[in-house]
Amino acid sequence: MNDENIEKKSSDPRKAELDKDREESFASLLKRSSMGERLYPGQKVRAKVVSVSGDLVYIDLGGKSEGAVDLAEFVSKEGIISIREGDEIEAFFVTVQDGLMRLTTLTGGYSVLTLNSIRDAYEGGISVNGEVKQEIKGGFEVSVGGVRCFCPFSHMDLKGAREASAYVGQTFPFKVLEYAEEGKKIVLSRRVLLEEEKEARREKFKERLTVGMDVTGEVKSIQKFGAFVDLGGIEGLIPASEISWDRTVSPHDILSIGKNITAKIISLDWEKDRLTLSFKAALPDPWASAADNYPVDSRVSGSIVRLLPFGAFVRLEPGIEGLIHISNLGAGRRINHPKEVVEVGQWVDVYVLAVDQQNRKMSLSMQPKVEPAKVVLPAVGEILDGIVERVMPYGIFLKMNNGITGLIPTMEMGTPSGADHRRMFPPGTEIQVAVIDVDTTHNKVRLSRKAVLEKVAQDEFAQYKESARKSAESSRGLGSLGDLLKAKMEEKKNRS
Repeated sequence: MNDENIEKKSSDPRKAELDKDREESFASLLKRSSMGERLYPGQKVRAKVVSVSGDLVYIDLGGKSEGAVDLAEFVSKEGIISIREGDEIEAFFVTVQDGLMRLTTLTGGYSVLTLNSIRDAYEGGISVNGEVKQEIKGGFEVSVGGVRCFCPFSHMDLKGAREASAYVGQTFPFKVLEYAEEGKKIVLSRRVLLEEEKEARREKFKERLTVGMDVTGEVKSIQKFGAFVDLGGIEGLIPASEISWDRTVSPHDILSIGKNITAKIISLDWEKDRLTLSFKAALPDPWASAADNYPVDSRVSGSIVRLLPFGAFVRLEPGIEGLIHISNLGAGRRINHPKEVVEVGQWVDVYVLAVDQQNRKMSLSMQPKVEPAKVVLPAVGEILDGIVERVMPYGIFLKMNNGITGLIPTMEMGTPSGADHRRMFPPGTEIQVAVIDVDTTHNKVRLSRKAVLEKVAQDEFAQYKESARKSAESSRGLGSLGDLLKAKMEEKKNRS
């Protein structure tokens, strides 16, 4: 403050009257306001101008309280005073200085400011408007009401501005970080205000946003890994995998900078300040109707998009891909890699083998599905002939004359314990067996050689018994005839 201003203030009768009351406590002064409540730094009040005297504008704060605003805030560059007694103004409380409640209108717009006003803004934590004049060493020169101030690069915006062309000539609100050396050193920060605004918006979004909600925003940047969207103060990321149902397209093919889009919130992490969005979730899901559009056994067409050691992926439509397993590529011949049969970009006709709509998977084949021949299983008790295929420790696999392979368990071989079946029944040996069990679910048949041996023995014994019976009957028949002849001969002799 210069000597002239000090002299003016000393000659101001209102100021002299107020000086008499300096002993009044700071707390009691703060209690006085138009609402009868305690004023706090930065609080906005609306008051009537009671007088304009010297370099101060006095306003009525209610009761016996008056506040003062620097007249310089109401003087234009041409020196015209735009305030007079009786006007109503909005001002912000700053502090109590020399027993006088000091206020400012700085945040109301651009105005010509004095060092006192900037000091008051610093003490009250109120922002000031300043014009960025030029880039200087370490930052920018900013003019606040004609007062030369300094804003470091790191405090111009949230990212630490370095491009002067984006700021020079522009007017922004700033926070006064430092006021020293009687105004010769004034440091400003725009970043502090931006951070406060961001935090305020963040708190509002925390109350309103939930996972699953649809939100609208503007695409700000597009990267290989995804796109950033401005939701009106906070940014959300759409990962590349969430931009389109079609994984073959690039984010640039779907989105463009400046485009307004609707996306769905899929993740919220306020601690790490991460908001994850999905653009494709707001679009129709092609898999929702995949089962109807691609029925099993139907023939469809598509383009080979990826080759992996286990098979080839076919793109049938945007968002719908199916896998041709390597076993369904070779048309019966063995292949080591899908590239032996197909190549990326090739258009192919394929057959649908299965559709797993829930897990978003589809199985395809280059050939139509071949229905397996119906297996006719033998009945329990049936006697069959077969040829030994292989001998295992637990039994012998026998291929029967009906083409079915069955198992003869070791205990059903009818051989002495410890017998060497590999030597006794080498592959190719013919064996007659009986069916002792049939598993129709898994098409498995259990056989028994022992049952056949037992049946042969039983049949031979039955035949022996039948032969013996007939022989006995024949012997008894001859004896009776002899006796009858003898009796007749005796009877004839007696008659004679």
